[in-house]
Amino acid sequence: MTRLFRACLALGGLWLAGFVWFVQDASSPPVTATVCDGIVALTGGEQRVDTAITLLRGGYGHLLLISGVGPHVTLQHILHLQQEPLSSPLAARITLGRRATSTIGNAHETAEWAKNNRLHRLLVVTSGYHIRRAVLEIHRTAPDLDLITYPVVPLALQSTPSRRTLFLMFREYNKLLGAEIGVLTGLPDGREGLDGA
Repeated sequence: MTRLFRACLALGGLWLAGFVWFVQDASSPPVTATVCDGIVALTGGEQRVDTAITLLRGGYGHLLLISGVGPHVTLQHILHLQQEPLSSPLAARITLGRRATSTIGNAHETAEWAKNNRLHRLLVVTSGYHIRRAVLEIHRTAPDLDLITYPVVPLALQSTPSRRTLFLMFREYNKLLGAEIGVLTGLPDGREGLDGA
């Protein structure tokens, strides 16, 4: 019993150390963006789409996929928030992906878009707490793609995290661990129904 207790204590300590690292990592601002063939923004969190369009406008990619867009959201609405008219040359370079409802779905949508547009290097834009799992799933789906991360730090992580934010971090950290275990064990993408951005 003592040996089992020590093993559980050691595992708990490892989990806690990993969680502390995860929160710090999710709160780290991005480094300077790298110019890529395309940019993909994964919806589901604040500032992701705005950041991706700013990067597109800045020349960090030629095309932009916004993956996981809701059925009622239009390109005109998105561009209006960016103070860009629908007639802007920027509009022709943006694709709205509507099929993805999870990170695994984002990965498949991204892989298909990149293949159709012959893109090889993508700048991935999503929240800092989501970026590692997103890249893991995209790489598992399209291992030949070169993925560069550009994490967005939500406002909730730019100050002392609230209880709600810590619960979000707890959930996202466990999802990351689940995704990593899936990669190591070669489990199929059966976690789709439990997943979320």
